[in-house]
Amino acid sequence: MSSSQPKFLEDYPCYQPAVDEEYMSPAMLEHFRQKLLWWKGQLLAEMNNTIHHLKEDSTMPADPNDRASQEEEFSLELRTRDRERKLISKIEQAIKRIDDGDFGYCNMTGDEIGLERLDARPTATLTVEAKAMQELREKQGLA
Repeated sequence: MSSSQPKFLEDYPCYQPAVDEEYMSPAMLEHFRQKLLWWKGQLLAEMNNTIHHLKEDSTMPADPNDRASQEEEFSLELRTRDRERKLISKIEQAIKRIDDGDFGYCNMTGDEIGLERLDARPTATLTVEAKAMQELREKQGLA
């Protein structure tokens, strides 16, 4: 990776397999492990920034409108951090799948999820097709 750290997941370098490299080779798995660990680190840093921000701005403004605005801002931040907490759990599950040898394969079909999808969404557990099928079933109330 270059000396400048990526700021967003989509800025993290995609895996470039060697010619004839086997799917989910040790190098490929290590790439995704590092990508997941980096992403988790970014999310934890954001959570720490939120905690610091909430502590710094915890004084209640006298004006009711300012207080309502502040409460809404805090509520939005906390909802965002809750989503990120759930995402960290998915990241940890993906790292466990790497450790268990299940990473990169669809939970529904057993097919390869594919590098392009995993680079875009390293926590993916389904192929694009299986995910579309799952969403269709949910929409129809079958799942």
